[in-house]
This record gives sequence, structure tokens and C-alpha cells, in this order.
Amino acid sequence: MFHIALFEPQIAPNTGNIIRLVANNGCHLHLIEPLGFDLEEKKLRRAGLDYKDMARVTRHKSYQDFVTAFPGHRIFAITTKGTRGHHQVDYQEGDILLFGSETAGLAPPVMNSIPPESRLRIPMQETNRSMNLSNAVAIVSYEAWRQLAFEGGH
Repeated sequence: MFHIALFEPQIAPNTGNIIRLVANNGCHLHLIEPLGFDLEEKKLRRAGLDYKDMARVTRHKSYQDFVTAFPGHRIFAITTKGTRGHHQVDYQEGDILLFGSETAGLAPPVMNSIPPESRLRIPMQETNRSMNLSNAVAIVSYEAWRQLAFEGGH
């Protein structure tokens, strides 16, 4: 399946929703520190409900630690500064879908480490600046899974 990486997430309910999402779509969630909340936070537990035990979640001390753990994997940064649509990629099992924090997006050194052709955007109205993180993760991860004919789903 795919890897969902959240770079320095700040809002516990978003991460809780994403934990529930990955429990249902089979992706592996990676949380890149520092986090803006405690993993035991009540809002996180409420949003993730009882799915935490069903989801694969790994914490990484830094972006460099995360990248070191996945040599040879393709990384796609999902950003409003993307050069092509998220639907214009032929996804492969094992791809990494990287999302920035809700408040700051991806730090410039992280963004600069991703080739422009691997920076993807979700189409939206011109007058809007961004969308909710958990919604963005759902949109992109399900498009990637759709391309694999929802393998493993029912």
C-alpha cells in the first residue's frame, strides 16, 4: 500500500481523522516530529475513535530520519504550490504521500528536497488558499488506491 507522511502536524483532530482513514484504506501513517499535540490528547482519541489499534502509525524524530528509513521510495509532496494535479500521476505501491503542517505547510528545506515534478496539488477554486489536512489526505490517498483497483478492499 502507500505511506502517508505528516510533516509536523499541529491539530490533533486532523491526525485522529487520518488515523481512522488509514485504518480503512490500508495505508501506513508516519508522523514526523515535532508534533503540535500529545498522541494521548483527548481530541486525537475522539477523532480516531477505536481505530488506533487497527492503523499502522510510526513516529519519526525528524524529516531526515524519515527519509533515511525509506531509501529508493518515491516521495510526492502534496502542496498548493504543486506543479501538476494529484490525479496526473501513475501511483505505485510503496509511494510516499507527504503533507505539510496545517499552519505552515512544508518547510522550505523539505520542499526544496522534492523535485518540482513530484510536487502535486489538489484542484480547487482559484480564490481559496488551502483545504483541511484530513480531507486532502483522503482525496489523494483514495485516488492512489483507486489506481490500484482498490486492491485489498471490498
